[in-house]
Amino acid sequence: MTMKSMIEQAEQDLLHTYNRYQIVLDHGEDVYLYDVEGKKYLDFMSGIGVFALGYSNESYQNALKEQIGKILHTSNYFYNEPAIKAAHRIKEISGMDRVFFANSGAEAVEGALKAAIKYAYLKDSASDHQVIALEHSFHGRTYGALSVTGNSHYREAFGAMPCEARFAKMNDMDSILNALTDKTCAIIMEVVQGEGGIVPAREEFLRAVRDLCNERDILLIFDEVQCGMGRTGYMYAWQKFGIKPDIMTSAKALGCGIPVGAFMMTQKVADHSLTSGDHGTTYGGNPLACAAVNAVLDQYETLQITSHVRETAPYLEKKLDELVAKYDYCIERRGRGFMQGVVCKGPVKDIIAKAMDKGLILINAGADIIRILPPLVITEKEIDEMASILDAAFSAVCA
Repeated sequence: MTMKSMIEQAEQDLLHTYNRYQIVLDHGEDVYLYDVEGKKYLDFMSGIGVFALGYSNESYQNALKEQIGKILHTSNYFYNEPAIKAAHRIKEISGMDRVFFANSGAEAVEGALKAAIKYAYLKDSASDHQVIALEHSFHGRTYGALSVTGNSHYREAFGAMPCEARFAKMNDMDSILNALTDKTCAIIMEVVQGEGGIVPAREEFLRAVRDLCNERDILLIFDEVQCGMGRTGYMYAWQKFGIKPDIMTSAKALGCGIPVGAFMMTQKVADHSLTSGDHGTTYGGNPLACAAVNAVLDQYETLQITSHVRETAPYLEKKLDELVAKYDYCIERRGRGFMQGVVCKGPVKDIIAKAMDKGLILINAGADIIRILPPLVITEKEIDEMASILDAAFSAVCA
């Protein structure tokens, strides 16, 4: 089949919930992807922040092959060694006390919300608690996660949400206070908003929210699904400031391609929230997923990923800043580490398409922002290649 015929077949069979790029990918090498016709693409999307290690890490691949030769699934009626090891290591890197493995970021958010609501229920036996979330946030498309996703477009067709949320503005403490009620049981936020436009939370805002939660015994939930796992130069973005949440979610690069998510909590929350029967999963924490987590953490240590991101990110910022300065269509660059956005004066769809024609994969964050999410192993050489192609795309579209 040709690539065109494959796409035509897919459009006849798959539910059309994605406006996909007209490419059928076949395989990856290093930080490059290849389509079924052999065309090579520099990947600065990394599966939406998933493939932190790129596509040729043999140690990671061999660990998965070894686990496939043992056992893939046991169910949570039994313990399995990879999950035991992975849970302990995640505790160490996150500073949290308890771990629950899920299959995705959205599932992790669902569990985090349930834990927060159960915590509040055990205090007052009420079942009408509210959560404060942020405008332009993205936490997932399952019903609970959708409840706290700050884009009404995603929610409007689905009626009443299972979790009652009030929305405040990022980096605006007054709006948090205006959203606060006696029913507020938790505040959930991304430390760096992803789909919402690559907007980092300021330290003073995070600290003020943390202080408020301490004063009111409200739980602070950090969604680190996209901004976590080294992408900002720290294993989790909040660690730059030392402002610890009560509950935290993680996914994407946690498995580097194998579907796995997790939510973590402090011992205080664990002692006063979910108990046996409150939450569960058939596949979550299976041996293959947790073997992937362990292999990822091994490679993060071996390759010193967080140090590499902190050392190399200024060069990425410099090259993006040069493009912003060169083209009037660009407004600013913002972000942290290897999670960057180029904000433009209008739609970026044509720029991304032109870059793809020239062999560079990018993604947007909203209509007017180019989102930069490369594998965390990129070097200055690949950054130069990206900047050159993106420069040519801007020149072709904005001339």
